[in-house]
Amino acid sequence: MTFNENTRVKIPAIVHLTRLGYEYVSLKNIAFDGDTNIFTDIFADSLCRINPDVQDLNPAAILAEIRDILDYDDLGRAFYKKLTATSGIKLIDFDNFDNNSFHVCTEFTCKNGEDEFRPDITVFINGMPLVFIEVKKPNNREGILAERERINRRFQNKKFRRFINITQFIVFSNNMEYDSETVVPLQGAFYATPSLAEANFNCFREETPAVFTALKEIDETVENFILRDNNLVAIKNSDEYITNKSEMKPTNRIVASLLSRSRLKMLLQYGLVYIDGIKGIEKHIMRYPQLFATYAIENKIADGIKKGIIWHTQGSGKTALAYFNVPYLTNYFQQQNIIPKFYFVVDRLDLMEQAKGEFSKRGLKVQTVNSKDEFKDAIKEVAALGNDSGENEITVVNIQKFSEESRVTAQNDYAINVQRIYFLDEVHRSYNPRGSFLANLFASDRNAIFIGLTGTPLINQKIKSTDGNGRVAYKSTDAFGDYIHKYYYNLSIEDGYTLRLIREGIETTYKAQCKEILEQIKALKGSANKTKVYAHERYVSFMAEYIASDFIGSRIRLGDATIGGMIVCDSSEQAKELFKTFTESYPELKTELVLHDVYDKQTRTENREEFKRGNIDILIVFNMLLTGFDAHRLKRLYLHRVVKDHNLLQTLTRVNRPYKAFRYGFVVDFADISYEFDKTNAAYFQELQEEIGDGWEQYCSSVNDR
Repeated sequence: MTFNENTRVKIPAIVHLTRLGYEYVSLKNIAFDGDTNIFTDIFADSLCRINPDVQDLNPAAILAEIRDILDYDDLGRAFYKKLTATSGIKLIDFDNFDNNSFHVCTEFTCKNGEDEFRPDITVFINGMPLVFIEVKKPNNREGILAERERINRRFQNKKFRRFINITQFIVFSNNMEYDSETVVPLQGAFYATPSLAEANFNCFREETPAVFTALKEIDETVENFILRDNNLVAIKNSDEYITNKSEMKPTNRIVASLLSRSRLKMLLQYGLVYIDGIKGIEKHIMRYPQLFATYAIENKIADGIKKGIIWHTQGSGKTALAYFNVPYLTNYFQQQNIIPKFYFVVDRLDLMEQAKGEFSKRGLKVQTVNSKDEFKDAIKEVAALGNDSGENEITVVNIQKFSEESRVTAQNDYAINVQRIYFLDEVHRSYNPRGSFLANLFASDRNAIFIGLTGTPLINQKIKSTDGNGRVAYKSTDAFGDYIHKYYYNLSIEDGYTLRLIREGIETTYKAQCKEILEQIKALKGSANKTKVYAHERYVSFMAEYIASDFIGSRIRLGDATIGGMIVCDSSEQAKELFKTFTESYPELKTELVLHDVYDKQTRTENREEFKRGNIDILIVFNMLLTGFDAHRLKRLYLHRVVKDHNLLQTLTRVNRPYKAFRYGFVVDFADISYEFDKTNAAYFQELQEEIGDGWEQYCSSVNDR
């Protein structure tokens, strides 16, 4: 008897899907539309059932309309909008999800002329092929790499446009546990959305084990039919087949996690987003920490809890989490006849612009508040700010706009059917519980929900006491309450969302020369302060020479001319002098400044985006872009000043985003941050010990030192 991916993975997964409530369909006697692979009879029957109030429903005309919009060169955005519409003719009944039809088949050919491909498993809702599953047999490294390449080629083949546009997401598995040692995943069970470039394969780690056991028993009649239809009756009693039917095998686990009905509803209705990215349209799906954090937020709200913290490591997508929660919580509150209003609170102006851009490119209508008076008036409005279109909306506001005037003076200032939800970004940093801005925020609406977001450890901070008795320590939990959900750095590395960091010291010869130059400048300048010394043209010229040589050499050594660099300067004066030096002496490297007092806001934004596109080699900064700046090609960070505590960890993680096959992000340490880094890690260790016990060893392995 021959065992392969069909008998080891595919057939057990199909049987598992029938336990989740999917009906197996043989392709021998099924009517379908060859342009879309929609099961025409099932589609027509389902539309009539879920749209009982629509007069003269014409499924054939609707199918023709779908066929047309699947031809759009939009990665399926127009179809997704129609698929998830809750008014007019519905393609899916989201109000009563069990009212839909659920089917599964195998080897259903997607064909356009001479070009074709056959997904191993295709999952249908109301006759529409919305998900497909590709499987490979275990321990087949080359086969896995080849399959990933085939998937990407299919996505980029315009002849398959209709089939790709109708596909909402895919599952890929070789029925093995994850291997965290490889950059490109070579084993495990993953999920991804179609892509015009290269698909991002996501891990899924279930946090609600009950999903694996809430299954129907295997219907032996159905199982026998599946085996006969695939000419595999002989494998039924084999030990290997029986073992792979277990609900705890990796393929079956991810199938249950993503395709059980409640999860599929969640992902289709709320977990997919189209982004107007720097290289064109992208389609993203919720990462599993975002999914479980969303459920956790809902559960806390249902329990009447109004405050809490999401601790998700840098690079895990906290802004995206806030985005996904806007439509999800909108529906949650609307079912209770409550109008929700969403706010994203930041503590810096540059983060306000970054947040606005991130929400806008995901399709949210974004309002910003530009003055205290504007916010004082806006906070009393029941309707969403300036929005009469029914679009999902969020208001981005700086914490400093919460002045004394924004406090509530009377409960009847607000309609009782309005619920305000505040997402507060980076709550570890400057949201002082004894400060006036946070107090004013909390007082602006006593019934509001406050969700703090942080990507770095919630280390004790020292602040001045209000009674003048020295400095007292506090943590963000003092102001925002307990954790709602947590996702740590070590796990994000295993999942491939972030990279390990390597800190590189400066060459000994350079250090000696550098010290000599600084002493000479001090002798010339006399009592000049450190800022002026470090910004002196002679020192900056020497610094630029080292960085230019190192950066060009790194591109050669790492074999990638597309990586970018960022220089974090000691002062804005040094940054300006360094930019001048690079412009005059190293014109082969395209360099730009991002400073508050250089260029206007639009130009600074354009510089950020041009860097992401690969049109700028090096960005020179002082205080800006040290948090919230997400540029995957940034792999070399030149640190010329000591940054402390949370700010240090945030700064270092600018280079930890995944990019191609890179395993590390590199920090070139001019400022000798080793002491501050050790101190910050020690503080993090204390909190991690409280939260995850022995998990510190895993965290330590995420940062190397050269």
